Amino acid sequence: MKSFLPVICCLIALNLAGQTKADQDAIQQSVDQHRTDLISLSDQIWAFAETALKEYQSSQVLADYAESQGFDVERGVAGIPTAFIASFGSGRPIIGVLGEYDALPGLSQQASTDKKPLVEGDPGHGCGHNLFGAASLGAAIAVKEWMEKTGVKGTVRFYGTPAEESVGGKVYMARAGLFDDLDACLDWHPDYQTKASTQSSQAVIDYLVNFHGKAAHAAFDPWNGRSALDGVESFVDGINLLREHVRPTVRMHYVISKGGQVPNVVPEEAQVWIWIRDSKMPGVLAVSERMKEIARGAALIAGVESEVVLQNGIYDEIPNRRGAAVLQANLELLGPIQYTEDEQAFARKLQASTGIDQTGVDASINPLEPTLPDPPGGSTDVGDVSWIVPQISLLVTTAPVATPWHAWPVVACGGMSIGHKGMVYAAKALGLTMMDLFKQPQTLEEMKAEFLDRKGDLTYEAMLPAGPPPVPEQN
Repeated sequence: MKSFLPVICCLIALNLAGQTKADQDAIQQSVDQHRTDLISLSDQIWAFAETALKEYQSSQVLADYAESQGFDVERGVAGIPTAFIASFGSGRPIIGVLGEYDALPGLSQQASTDKKPLVEGDPGHGCGHNLFGAASLGAAIAVKEWMEKTGVKGTVRFYGTPAEESVGGKVYMARAGLFDDLDACLDWHPDYQTKASTQSSQAVIDYLVNFHGKAAHAAFDPWNGRSALDGVESFVDGINLLREHVRPTVRMHYVISKGGQVPNVVPEEAQVWIWIRDSKMPGVLAVSERMKEIARGAALIAGVESEVVLQNGIYDEIPNRRGAAVLQANLELLGPIQYTEDEQAFARKLQASTGIDQTGVDASINPLEPTLPDPPGGSTDVGDVSWIVPQISLLVTTAPVATPWHAWPVVACGGMSIGHKGMVYAAKALGLTMMDLFKQPQTLEEMKAEFLDRKGDLTYEAMLPAGPPPVPEQN
């Protein structure tokens, strides 16, 4: 792969060359004009707190608002009732921006510095996706209004993408070809720091491993039975032996999702739910083949049948440093988010509640980082989009430093002004960067060249079972 590092610093200085003060003001003023509506959208989604593929109200309020702002909205795309695309304009370039809005189970929380569920056991936005969808739509609206004002040609497209936390809605949308004609795509994510992302993510594949045996009385005639649970126990023993013989970047985690009904019946059915991760998809595929061999061996040991079922898979994200440089210039143009003393006090109290250093919120703009060969832990279905089109990813501060993610403190911040300020900031940063891409065709060409170089010879193929998405029945 070519090195893009030597030119990045000078590119940052050049990236604002195509912007005028009027362009910059148009984007920022549009976001500010819609600020109250965007906060209302975010707060509604925060209160709905709908989990994967059940985001009916959340997707509706976003789609309805996009339609009210003059976008053409196609609902229920890729066979997912809660997925939609809002488009404005025609012709090229076609610039997309992603929005998420699914919550996580069991994280209901008030906008409070102490752990106080709104409804015990209910879902909550522990990853800040209520902010994600609203900000991305705000950016798309700002770009649309700028295009109308300036007469710039092209297409801006907002993707309403459900089920990032489970299932991987973007993977089904990718399989349906919904990103194929994009020239570039952007996304952002709530965080406790602000920066243009230059890192990848882990590839992951999600499997169910089923064992089918024969029931019998566990005391009277156990010799007539074949225990599916014996198959499970042999399988997890094999997986744990495999841990010594995989690369340090590999992660294998599982739960025993079925283990029998009662102790005095030899279990006829048992199941393991396992996720396999690595820095790159080929590594995941190689470990998956070993996992399948272990499943077959475990079935032989127990005298039962085994069945490995693919649920879904997510690719590692391909970073794009050229696109990140465009975004970095706009972060530096905007400067850091400013917080009131009341907001900093809220942040410090929240940190005290979770036992971390009481340093408050830090919204300083981080410099572009070197791209690591192996990413930190975590996977996202944005990775699949990045294998189809050059992708720019942004992180924006919406919570105090070192806040535990997928936890109640993130829910608390997402329902008050710390989260709101990050959301509005993200809308401006995304909007300014999308504007640059419309005005700078050479930048798009350079992003594409880097994308093709990093992608190499691997052909993208969605890691999904045949058939429609696993959409639950609507209550």
